[in-house]
Amino acid sequence: MRGGLNPILAVDSYKASHKWQYPPGTEYVSSYVEARADNSGLDLPGTLVFGLQPLLRTLAAHPVGEADIVRAARLFAAHGVPFHEEGWRHILSRHGGRLPVEIRAVAEGTLVPFSNVVAQVVNTDPQAFWLTSYLETMLQRALWYPSTVATVSWAVKRILREFWLLTSDDAEGSLDFKLHDFGARGASSGESAALGGLAHLVNFKGTDTVEALLAAEEHYAEPMAGYSIPAAEHSTITSWGRQGEVDAYANMLEQFGGPGRLVAVVSDSYDVFHAVENLWGRELRAQVLDMGGTLVIRPDSGDPVDVVSQVLRLAAAAFGSTRNSKGFRILNPAVRVIQGDGVNPKSIRAILARMVEDGFAIDNIAFGMGGALLQKVDRDTFSWAMKASAVRVAGQWRDVYKEPVTDGGKGSKRGRLALVRDPAEGLRTVRLEDCPAGEDLLRPVFRDGTLLVEDSLAQVRHRAYFGR
Repeated sequence: MRGGLNPILAVDSYKASHKWQYPPGTEYVSSYVEARADNSGLDLPGTLVFGLQPLLRTLAAHPVGEADIVRAARLFAAHGVPFHEEGWRHILSRHGGRLPVEIRAVAEGTLVPFSNVVAQVVNTDPQAFWLTSYLETMLQRALWYPSTVATVSWAVKRILREFWLLTSDDAEGSLDFKLHDFGARGASSGESAALGGLAHLVNFKGTDTVEALLAAEEHYAEPMAGYSIPAAEHSTITSWGRQGEVDAYANMLEQFGGPGRLVAVVSDSYDVFHAVENLWGRELRAQVLDMGGTLVIRPDSGDPVDVVSQVLRLAAAAFGSTRNSKGFRILNPAVRVIQGDGVNPKSIRAILARMVEDGFAIDNIAFGMGGALLQKVDRDTFSWAMKASAVRVAGQWRDVYKEPVTDGGKGSKRGRLALVRDPAEGLRTVRLEDCPAGEDLLRPVFRDGTLLVEDSLAQVRHRAYFGR
């Protein structure tokens, strides 16, 4: 299939047999998606919904074709599971290969409390009642991963804002560059790097994940979603040899320094404390101050709380500091620190708490987060699930639900659903028949193969900001 996606095969194998498992006379199946619970340990109020639009754009642009059906028939026959070829040929002949479903979803960038519907799917052709649940594999993947990354990133921004309010006089916009995405190399695939990196860019504007920039341009009309600066890695520094360490640092300043410019230099290849105190702080001090830009020192090993504390203290001794109106120290603007090793939401809080104890403002530091941002999440982080909640059989709608005695947390919702804004309770899920006209926050985004809503990244960022 063009675009690299055949929706017939983007599925769990057992879905292929489900058409024959519904009650006779089934006409419509309505299912919903939710993040059931916070298992992250971050004590979050909800999940920041993001990432459905790229899948829907792909489905709208590339209807199912004859070749897709032929390939699926051949594969499933060899695989040992039944294949409803007649149903897919009906979709091809009756709908031109466009999927006869309606998807309603909350606007991307919305913070939705856990255990609330974020999307709802129902077939629009009664002959395709089996299609709703068939799409679960694709839809769950499209939502759980980018939404989880966006939520973790949002959680970090909330932590950063807490310490910004406590220690900083700087403009709040500076928070947009306090967490940098270092996760591309640790992602499970290029697609994961693109979608996860893009999810991070809902909250921040610093990234080294180039594929995320391409995804933002392609799927969210954002010509440049994030920014970076020249930076050294250990290979470029250690290629000068231990005796040439100071020359490697000097070269970085000569190549990339200048008025208004930032350059990041990893400084722990041998002894980060010696590098800060003696190489940066003495031998290259004049060059750092004279270049008119900012040297960003990057420690990359050791206990991050203790190492950052010592590096800030040594940098302050070497380059000086001032106190802001809140009484916290800010390094000479020629020098800043970025911590990219061992960074996760808990270590960020611990580092910032230690900085407060030491009297340093958040202005002095930025963070780079890799695996903990893009890779150390899974579907269970927020217990994502898609469940059928209503079916129409022989003209009558009836509730569908599960209620296992062994795990109350896996009970599912009943009926056709809506998401409403309650003045007292915030967002909450209600039955569709109990929702006043025009108040359902689940808006139609896809119907019969057509994309109905296309948000820009700017719109998503706006919602996420005001949902803090």
